[in-house]
Amino acid sequence: MSATLVGSLYGVATLLLMFSGMPIAFALGGVAVAFMYFFMPGASLDTVTQNVYEEMASITLLSIPLFILKGAAIGKSRAGADLYGAIHAWMHRIPGGLGIANVFACAVFAAMAGSSPATCSAIGSAGIPEMRMRGYSPGFAAGIIAAGGTLGILLPPSITMILFAVAAEQSLGRLFLAGIFPGLLLVALFSAYAVWKFKREYAAALATWHGGGHKSAYLDEMTLTFAEKTRLLPRVMPFVILLTGVMVALYGGYATPSETAGLGGILALVLIASIYGMWRPRDLAPILASTIRESTMLMFIIGMSLLYSYVMSYLQISQSAAQWIVGMHLSKWVLLTAILVLVVVLGFFLPPVSIILMTAPIILPPLKAAGFDLVWFGVVMTIVMEMGLIHPPVGLNIFVIKNVAPDIPLKDVLWGVMPFVGLMILAVVLLCLFPGIAVWLPDAVMGAKTV
Repeated sequence: MSATLVGSLYGVATLLLMFSGMPIAFALGGVAVAFMYFFMPGASLDTVTQNVYEEMASITLLSIPLFILKGAAIGKSRAGADLYGAIHAWMHRIPGGLGIANVFACAVFAAMAGSSPATCSAIGSAGIPEMRMRGYSPGFAAGIIAAGGTLGILLPPSITMILFAVAAEQSLGRLFLAGIFPGLLLVALFSAYAVWKFKREYAAALATWHGGGHKSAYLDEMTLTFAEKTRLLPRVMPFVILLTGVMVALYGGYATPSETAGLGGILALVLIASIYGMWRPRDLAPILASTIRESTMLMFIIGMSLLYSYVMSYLQISQSAAQWIVGMHLSKWVLLTAILVLVVVLGFFLPPVSIILMTAPIILPPLKAAGFDLVWFGVVMTIVMEMGLIHPPVGLNIFVIKNVAPDIPLKDVLWGVMPFVGLMILAVVLLCLFPGIAVWLPDAVMGAKTV
């Protein structure tokens, strides 16, 4: 049977199992094992465990549960609310400052926790009620938190980038550095939109009031003294110092990514114990349970995805697909556009973890042959996958927001996030026009990449 026919059957079987509602890990693992039984030597089934172990025996993957521990320690404490409160206090006088504070709080929390849902939940639980109390429309309040939460998979430490580094065999440190400026670009775009949206809503509220209508909370001024602002900093600064220290340890060459993740996890536990008094077993139990649950789920998906990719490679499916793509002789930008559209479509029903590990064997060889820098592409692909976290039908962050603010209609949440999807598309276009946004910093810190 030809590789094309086998590949078609492989893809159809995968889609059928996924649309049946079966968990992603079981769907990928089930398809892989079935095709090993029918199309590979009989002894292959005896080595399933060995193959999964060998695929996962990467010191880089060890950093994932450690980063999850760090994120859980911060996310289960009041660090998110305190961080948001401090940034809000210092930025409230800026037009749209409350919206900007949410974006900045999401960015800093994402850099500390490395998780998009955790960022949405931690900042949203404090930020959405505050914005609505101040007169911001529910859709805008929900949209800016959902979009800000996506920064969790772009700003380091990013679990998504860890997996891309493994799949593409690229330097994790270089990938982390490459995500910083694009992450700041998205922060700037989101903040600019927050200012524009605030001015429109403020003008509408002012016109309503002058026209004899009710006075919106938008028009109430909030004042804080310098002493009040300063009192908010002591609880926030240790976590900012933790973030800085982890970055210095990683990029200064003092520790490997796994060692850095372990250091960050331990220091996060120490900080929540000293600042919030969370050191008793009953305080630590939710943190450890969340870490074990999320790590187990994620590592199981990773293991089955890697087995799925191994079978694709053994049956020559990925190689044949890559050769077919190269044989189409598409221009490099048409090729990139087609691949990114594929990622968007997959994002309708798959998480970033599965998208990376399933598509990497097929899309990376043609991209490399076309002359694209895979580190740069990793950043672009991550931003495109960020869109999948906030656009329907799945949109994980949308469901997190609905959990945080269940009284906001789903329609308002969807309309609230759509402008941010447009801003992410703009960021991708800017990265294509100016790739130095992503690659300049890693080249400057770690030296120019050798091909």
